[in-house]
Amino acid sequence: PILKGVNLTIKSGEIHAIMGPNGSGKSTLASTIAGHPKYQIDSGQILLDGEDITEMSVDERARAGLFLAMQYPVEIPGVTMSNFLRSAKTAVDGKAPNLRTWTKDVKAAMEQFVSRNVNEGFSGGEKKRHEILQLELLKPKFGILDETDSGLDVDALKVVSEGVNRAHESNDMGVMLITHYTRILRYIKPQFV
Repeated sequence: PILKGVNLTIKSGEIHAIMGPNGSGKSTLASTIAGHPKYQIDSGQILLDGEDITEMSVDERARAGLFLAMQYPVEIPGVTMSNFLRSAKTAVDGKAPNLRTWTKDVKAAMEQFVSRNVNEGFSGGEKKRHEILQLELLKPKFGILDETDSGLDVDALKVVSEGVNRAHESNDMGVMLITHYTRILRYIKPQFV
């Protein structure tokens, strides 16, 4: 057993920061909430807006409104960013977004990424900005940000933080921010640490 007796409530619109040393279970908690098949829940439940999502698959949890920005985003060679984002939005919403509106919404935000493959050859900062772009476009009810600030310089940290704040404010998104560093707390103001 890795996590025992965890009891955490994060309401819509709240931002909670979870800090702790390496190996304390922060990323395990994030992956478990998101439904990673590597982890088994022995007891308890995970509720999202009162709905038990404990037995849901990863994609069902995403459609229910859960989003995980991973600590180490993976590369997906052969899949362009534009196709990936439109497919993700279609899967979450259950229908394809209107092409005109979608193109307009995405064009400025992802100009630097549009023709590139997902995270392939991206710097660490570009990967993190791409995660936040997804967060803003998919508009989840709840975002889990697993060390989104890791490896970012001050400028990239500001850009990522601004994106998180916009996503939080635009739809009253609840946020669980996992971090080792207090510097991100200058830009994202959690209610609970």
